[in-house]
Amino acid sequence: MRRLILPFAALFASPALAESFDRPIPQAQSATAEFWYAMACIALVVSMIAVQKLVSRR
Repeated sequence: MRRLILPFAALFASPALAESFDRPIPQAQSATAEFWYAMACIALVVSMIAVQKLVSRR
């Protein structure tokens, strides 16, 4: 059994069997996604301003 392990490991670990890595191509964002991202950014800024005002009162 041990004599079979090395040839099988060499055969199956061969780089000829491996596929080349294809980098994923990023997709463009849709207009809807850009709108919701803008709304989230505005909400974050507004919430940070609200926290600053709340903390500065104390």
